[in-house]
Amino acid sequence: MIKDNQKYFNQLHVVIDALIIAVAYAIAWFLKFEGLFSSGSVLAHTPKWYFSALYFLIPGYLVVYYICRMYTPKRTNKLETEFVNVIKANAIGAVAFMVVITLFKIEDFSRGLMGIFCILNTIFSFSVRCFIRATLRRFRKKGYNLKHVLLVGYSRATEEYIDRINENPQWGYAASFILDNHIPVDTKYKGVSVIGGIDQLDDVLAANDLDEIAVALPLEDYDILEKIVSKCEKSGVHTKFIPDYSSLIPNRPYTEELDGLPVINIRYVPLSNTMNAMVKRFFDFVLSFIGIVVLSPLLLILAVVVKTSSRGPVIFKQERIGLHNKSFYIYKFRTMRVQEASEEKKGWTVKDDPRVTKSGRVMRKYNLDELPQLFNILKGDMSIVGPRPERPQFVEQFKEEIPRYMIKHQVRPGLTGWAQVCGFRGDTSIHKRISYDLYYIENWTLGFDLKIMFMTIFKGFKNAY
Repeated sequence: MIKDNQKYFNQLHVVIDALIIAVAYAIAWFLKFEGLFSSGSVLAHTPKWYFSALYFLIPGYLVVYYICRMYTPKRTNKLETEFVNVIKANAIGAVAFMVVITLFKIEDFSRGLMGIFCILNTIFSFSVRCFIRATLRRFRKKGYNLKHVLLVGYSRATEEYIDRINENPQWGYAASFILDNHIPVDTKYKGVSVIGGIDQLDDVLAANDLDEIAVALPLEDYDILEKIVSKCEKSGVHTKFIPDYSSLIPNRPYTEELDGLPVINIRYVPLSNTMNAMVKRFFDFVLSFIGIVVLSPLLLILAVVVKTSSRGPVIFKQERIGLHNKSFYIYKFRTMRVQEASEEKKGWTVKDDPRVTKSGRVMRKYNLDELPQLFNILKGDMSIVGPRPERPQFVEQFKEEIPRYMIKHQVRPGLTGWAQVCGFRGDTSIHKRISYDLYYIENWTLGFDLKIMFMTIFKGFKNAY
């Protein structure tokens, strides 16, 4: 059973971490007193005295690792999450150790040694975890170390669950079969068969060695949900619930408690928090102001190029819909010949669009036409990072055609965005673009904004024409 393997693997993981701590400390001692960082001074204590600290350092760090959730199953955990946990655990461990030696007045213990140790231990711990992660995922892709899952109920959630685990073999999940009261026996979805009704659950659990049960009942069968969960938990097999309302609930719903009553909020928007919104607006204002000052010579040159290359105004203004569905005028350097209003509204720019001027084509290639939007950001109409704003006629069209489209207007539109750096811009799938926008809205952090900014600088927008 996987749960037995997990227990032994965790025990081995603890032993490996203990060895890493000891090795990192030994190398740090050598670098501090014998190697690269040696000052040539006489040691305050013997090597044996320094290494006796490992009797406290190793168990202390292992306890901190446990508290920082470094021994939880990592099948679907992101590498970024593991990296943050390693950084956090080593920082806490180093600070705690320094507090202890200060409280016990061990003044001549080398702080430099602890600094080098903290850096090395962080690098070694994360590197070993990356190696273990890569090794396990390689094994799982080959069909080893799999978790065998029984699906109870056939619904949209069932199909989505099977799709996800088929698309990510490195997670190591295998859907064994499905039980459902409405779908005929031997019906298959992506190779997973319906083998009987839900009333056969007890017999199936007794006859098969399963690692997990995923309850994915259709909405019309929720009246038997409590009974099903009770049966599953009596079996001793780990049970999870996959709700059949993913079209309503976002990827990361959040709950709150009202005097013991759990309440699921339909959507979590971090920027609805006043402090988050203030921090983002502060960075937008500062960065846009700096950008305008630093890029002013380039802005002037581009203005001259636009003015001399074709007849018409330098700046192109267009109505867009922004935060809270309010309209504003977005600024761009004009890259097309002057058009009638009716012609301008006909649609997005496509590849080799005849309306684009020669200089405009170059500016669009390198996204230079977007630079005047720094003034939109300074004014507060836009943000540096956010969903791209659309014209009113497209908003009216898409809000009827695309579920959850209007959620993008709960945040300020952006000069760049997660959808754009991932290739969904211009004449591309609007459904994909909205899914990326919603992911950004629900998962916003300042770090995520910085990541998108760096991707924009070093990779630029894809599909820019």
